[in-house]
Amino acid sequence: MIKKDFFITNTLSGKKEKFEPIEKDKVKMYVCGVTPYDYAHIGHGRVYVTFDVLYRLLNFLEYKVSYCRNFTDIDDKIINKAQQEFNDKFQYSKISERYINAFHEDIKTLDCLSPDYEPKVTEVIPEIIEFVQGLIDKKMAYEVDGDVYFEIKALPDYGKLSKRKLEDLKSGARIEVDTRKRDPLDFALWKSEPEGQFFKSPWGYGRPGWHIECSAMALKFLGEHIDIHGGGMDLIFPHHENEVAQSEGLFGPVFARYWIHNAFVRINKEKMSKSLNNFFTLRDVFKQFDPMVIRFYYINHNYNIPMDFSFEDLESTKKSYQKLCKVFDGVSLQDIDIDQASSSLVLQKMLSFLCDDLNMAGMLGVVFENINILENDKQQASLIKSFFNQVMGLKLIKLEEPKREITPEIQKLIDERIAARAEKNWKKSDEIRDKLKEMGIEVQDKIVK
Repeated sequence: MIKKDFFITNTLSGKKEKFEPIEKDKVKMYVCGVTPYDYAHIGHGRVYVTFDVLYRLLNFLEYKVSYCRNFTDIDDKIINKAQQEFNDKFQYSKISERYINAFHEDIKTLDCLSPDYEPKVTEVIPEIIEFVQGLIDKKMAYEVDGDVYFEIKALPDYGKLSKRKLEDLKSGARIEVDTRKRDPLDFALWKSEPEGQFFKSPWGYGRPGWHIECSAMALKFLGEHIDIHGGGMDLIFPHHENEVAQSEGLFGPVFARYWIHNAFVRINKEKMSKSLNNFFTLRDVFKQFDPMVIRFYYINHNYNIPMDFSFEDLESTKKSYQKLCKVFDGVSLQDIDIDQASSSLVLQKMLSFLCDDLNMAGMLGVVFENINILENDKQQASLIKSFFNQVMGLKLIKLEEPKREITPEIQKLIDERIAARAEKNWKKSDEIRDKLKEMGIEVQDKIVK
């Protein structure tokens, strides 16, 4: 067996490192999932395609991977939405189930493989309570009036993941003064609620804090120490920093050997997010572009570099994807492994880029540089198409042009353009044509006499 060395940038060290798991040939990987209170957007798609490629690649390199990705199915946003929709905050599970189902549909459409474990927070409340109690017993946490807080000063190296110093955090913090806390930066492990609401605990009724949830789920499904922890770079602080504090506070270092974070998707140089209301949902973009084009779009950008989203770039990506589909049209698929990959020089070069910090853009560059070889060597073409399918999650099947629905708005514009052409108002006619084109509608004209 040929074992290819794999290198990845570790947020913890700030350097690119050779990947060496805790246990030989086995990998335990945890990736933070969504809070299901709305539909997944383009930014979510980038996160989960990135870690899907990593999961596929590690399997291809013949590691036995245990992959866990969670759902934060109880949260202020979900509870508030339940109150708005049902006038009953305790209907939160109806909200979370709706958007969990939608997420599964969207992520499957992007051809992401299912994780080995996909827990919900509400399914691990006993484990969360046990984890919190363990921190209290170790004097790493304390209870006040039914709330439980992690004590920051109990962990001397707090801030090592995000490279932040406690003094700087305190001087720059905008935190509401809570005189019950020993330190303004102490964070909630358990949040109290009125008697009988949500979940019963040794400290009274309540629900877990955000950070403790992932520590407890990683522990239950993967163990005290894991190989890879991933997510978007917006989670580095405070979420992932606090996970380090909790898990290493209870079990000692190192909680996760490699912290991998993908960069933002941006709109007009600003991070795409629901809070800024500058996002596009995956299902909205699916209406205009084949999901494989969107996956290919992510793969065209290296995971740790910000990606500026635009529909113009998607159109350009679509043309590149169509070119690849044409090259591999009629080429058969086969099951391949890393040993077979050695029989193709082109595939070896592709794999070298991919094993060098998931350099997906470099990997694609190799393919386009060798188009002529692939068009004339069906055996190599079969290996590479199979690699795309197996490791990159790209089907490379010729795209079908989507059927455009003629909405009343579109029909009104068409009618107005017909009238403008009848009046020989070419300027107005051209303006309407351009507007229709932006909406994905191409019009073909007959000669007006």
